[in-house]
Amino acid sequence: MRLLLENTPERRALDKDNMVRIRLKRIGTTNQPAFRVVVTDNRSPRDGKFIEEIGTYLPLKKGDNVTLKMERVDYWLKMGAQASDTVASFINKAKRVAV
Repeated sequence: MRLLLENTPERRALDKDNMVRIRLKRIGTTNQPAFRVVVTDNRSPRDGKFIEEIGTYLPLKKGDNVTLKMERVDYWLKMGAQASDTVASFINKAKRVAV
């Protein structure tokens, strides 16, 4: 039996500081906000490196301003990633529209 003190998948799953998050990354300019929905390590800065880009959000665009790759969103949520509050609302809205 391996100890949980080693760097094992079980140990990393228990370590809440190393959580993977789905959150927004700002890419827009001044007065032209634009965001990417990215999967990133919880410790990375807001506009830092990320694991995967899974969507976009254009807040100034009227109507359909959020695009998400739902199959990748579902994959990352199954893998244990936690969505930020804003991204969670985007996911819920996209699931309601799809039904």
